[in-house]
Amino acid sequence: GVKSAKELDGASICIQSGTTSELNLADYFRANNMEYQPVVFDTSDGTAKGFDADRCDVLTSDQSQLYALRVRLSKPDSAVVLPEVISKEPLGPVVRQGDDQWFNIVKWSLAAMINGEELGLNSDNIKAQKASSDPNVRRLLGIDGPKGKGLALDDDWSLRIIEQVGNYEEIFNRNVGAESPLQIERGLNALWNDGGILYAPPFR
Repeated sequence: GVKSAKELDGASICIQSGTTSELNLADYFRANNMEYQPVVFDTSDGTAKGFDADRCDVLTSDQSQLYALRVRLSKPDSAVVLPEVISKEPLGPVVRQGDDQWFNIVKWSLAAMINGEELGLNSDNIKAQKASSDPNVRRLLGIDGPKGKGLALDDDWSLRIIEQVGNYEEIFNRNVGAESPLQIERGLNALWNDGGILYAPPFR
């Protein structure tokens, strides 16, 4: 079978109209001097059904959506997500503009989960880590350092997040990764010191 998008010259490709994926596809094929036949649908569900009905050779969309659409195919194991990421389509939490306090809480909640993974804190060991002598752990858990005052939260707010929902790795694996039907690999969503680009400011 096909192992790379570079092998798709002349392929028919199911795509949703009016999306950035449509533009990214055109750019990628033009940049690589390849041609393709677009098979256009109005919805992402339509593109998946078209692919499932063999109306095209390939389906294109955001990478995370490709994994989500694959599990809905009649034979999910017959389809593979190719390794090339042909555009930057970052996904992340958003809040209403102007609500600075809520923005800061959301931003630092994400930072707590990322730092928790980096420091080896998880939902199973988080309470025991309260006895840690590591200053980074103690600041993250609100024992030392800025605590919760700057966010108008209790001092143990980050401990409670990790205890209840886990660190970033636990959340990723449970919802979209190895423990989920999607089976998405960490890739760029790995920590900065493990080949990815996840990097959170320290708690100080």
